[in-house]
Amino acid sequence: MKTLDLVDVSGKRVFLRVDFNVPLDKKDGRVADDARIQAILPTLKKVIDGGGKAVLASHLGRPKGKVVSEMSLAPVARHLAVLLGRDVPLAPDCIGPEVRAMVAGLPAGGVLLLENLRFHPEEEKNDPGFSKELASLADVYVNDAFAVSHRAHASVHGITKHVAVCAAGYQLAKELEYFKKSVENPERPLAVVIGGAKVSTKIGVLENLIPRVDHLVIGGAMANTFLKAQGYGVGKSMVEDDFLGKANELLGLAKKRGVRVLLPVDVVVAPALESGAQATTVDVTAVPENVGIYDVGEKTLKAIQEALQECATIVWNGPLGAFETPPFEKSTFALAAYLGSCKALTVIGGGDSASAVKRAGAADKVNYVSTGGGAFLEMMEGKILPGIEALEACMGKE
Repeated sequence: MKTLDLVDVSGKRVFLRVDFNVPLDKKDGRVADDARIQAILPTLKKVIDGGGKAVLASHLGRPKGKVVSEMSLAPVARHLAVLLGRDVPLAPDCIGPEVRAMVAGLPAGGVLLLENLRFHPEEEKNDPGFSKELASLADVYVNDAFAVSHRAHASVHGITKHVAVCAAGYQLAKELEYFKKSVENPERPLAVVIGGAKVSTKIGVLENLIPRVDHLVIGGAMANTFLKAQGYGVGKSMVEDDFLGKANELLGLAKKRGVRVLLPVDVVVAPALESGAQATTVDVTAVPENVGIYDVGEKTLKAIQEALQECATIVWNGPLGAFETPPFEKSTFALAAYLGSCKALTVIGGGDSASAVKRAGAADKVNYVSTGGGAFLEMMEGKILPGIEALEACMGKE
């Protein structure tokens, strides 16, 4: 697919699909975390400096096709104006005659932010008419919203059918570059650490990764299902009993492929998942019936770090424990700190893992933190993302 560097934007209306779905402070409504806004600034500045007319489009929250004032992009427009040191007007809508007039009046190097795309139900339905309306605002389409590129929405997929020139922004290109380096064509040995709550949401990932990896670390609540499948008692821990057979099937596939699988050997248990709960560490062979497993123990963490020491590439998706609730954050934060200090190529995917490395102070020490949880996960499953597919199809039009 074409990248932004190959596009002449001078004097062109550049429809830039970005991901401004950022958290807002509940007290004053201001942007609470601008990481996603910062991520697209290189692309935006390239358009502005090249004399393009930047038309920014994003969603915020889940308004479900209705206008919800609390999900207006007005706070984002104000925040972006501060970052750019210039006025960033917010259009009253993302389509319609008033919006078209505002776009037509943009000067070279000007910036306009459209109102929340998802105020229209047609956006998520990938409606052809809505796609054409959006396309009427563009001479060039640029996708720099990796986090929504797994959605076949009008601003991600449908619009590309009606714009002559389509390209990938720098952030999107960087996401694909690091995915290729870490999963598709990694330097070996390759280790993948998979955590999170449910095996059911990661089956496709595990099936796709097992033939590719050298080491597979399984943590989080999903590890309980694997432990129970192997005959261990897990007390009142979260378990997906319907997937015990699948868990054993995946372990068998890993063994057949020569993949080393690391499951917890000791775990942190407590009567309930509560902040400040009375937690103890026990061997996986001795989990009491009246407690739940909420983290991995120190022996497990040490085994994980020893396995990762020999790896050239490490991908992490999903926490090792219930890190949002102290005292069950220790292993997840320790892993984050370790990845920030090791020599391997380290790539972090998924919202929880990204949050963990940030809270552990390691976000700027790992090689790359993906901006898209669901999109990253679907690529790990081996799926082709609709947004990427659409950009590749555009090359065939030229």
